[in-house]
Amino acid sequence: MKNTTKLFVAFATLLLLLETAPFSTAEGDVTCVVTELRPCLPAITTGGAPSAECCGKLKEQQPCLCGYIKNPALSQYVSSPNARKVLSACGVPYPSC
Repeated sequence: MKNTTKLFVAFATLLLLLETAPFSTAEGDVTCVVTELRPCLPAITTGGAPSAECCGKLKEQQPCLCGYIKNPALSQYVSSPNARKVLSACGVPYPSC
């Protein structure tokens, strides 16, 4: 339980730090802002079921996932087993970058 709390705090802090660092995808039609994934934070940190809002945000930010995975500050969270479980539950395929 203690590790989950530490992971939650680390991820929440990271989201706050990166809130001002949006980027656009190659397609240019999506602005990638990792804080848009805040609704997914509980499911990613606990491994629980994602909310409908989380799934909606994941689908919106799907073109951004490779960028998040390639970002050393984010990859451990986006590539975690719980994140993969959330993606699967939302019907969002894990990207092959």
